[in-house]
Amino acid sequence: MLTAITRAVSPGLNQCELEFRDREPIDVIKAALQHQHYEERLRSLGVTVISLPAEPEFPDAVFVEDPAVVLDEVAVMTRMGAASRRGESESLARVLERYRPLEWLTEPATLEGGDVMRIGRRLFVGASRRSNPAGLARFAEILQPLGYTVEAVQVHGCLHLKSACTYLGRDTILANRAWIDSAPLGDFAIVDVAAGESDAANALAIGDTVLFPASFPKTAARLEDLGWKLLRLDISELMKAEAALTCSSLIFEA
Repeated sequence: MLTAITRAVSPGLNQCELEFRDREPIDVIKAALQHQHYEERLRSLGVTVISLPAEPEFPDAVFVEDPAVVLDEVAVMTRMGAASRRGESESLARVLERYRPLEWLTEPATLEGGDVMRIGRRLFVGASRRSNPAGLARFAEILQPLGYTVEAVQVHGCLHLKSACTYLGRDTILANRAWIDSAPLGDFAIVDVAAGESDAANALAIGDTVLFPASFPKTAARLEDLGWKLLRLDISELMKAEAALTCSSLIFEA
């Protein structure tokens, strides 16, 4: 059963962490509605959604992808590069331990789930401001005995690896190659984002459908021309918090 853990938007979202985006006012009520629509779209695709209450003291807690990486055999609780976010992990771990044994990253490792792109048993991990060499090394140490390979991808100019590329299925990656070293992805076909839509590389594939931000019509048209079925979502307020579609859920087989 495909399951998604989500968390409601914090009323303090305007105090979110930002790395590469200038701060602008966020309409928190509208952001909460956009997030609810996101949950509804997941349900419409047959996903069981476990919606957790907001964490008012943690502005970024809606972005549940970052504190954990959930694989078939284990959930790795990350140690986030943004120190202000580390308190998000405790309540999320209490839910995840119902489904998976937990492994925890510890100091000096840092790693955030937004830097992890899974394609089968291959895990591409962004070497970014948020995920350091110790984090990548410890992550690999935990997972290689389970049959996973961990491959580093250099990230520059954006928050996470999945800000710059996401896997669509069919051996195809959607990417903004200006923000990553794409050489490690050479075994896959790459669809480039359209000019002027640098943030369009984060999409969420669920079965044969790709959830896609409504803000990037040129890239959406490119994907549709290539045969992808898109479900477009307005996440404009959440994007002001440097968010995208993958970061608001943890999706796994329960």
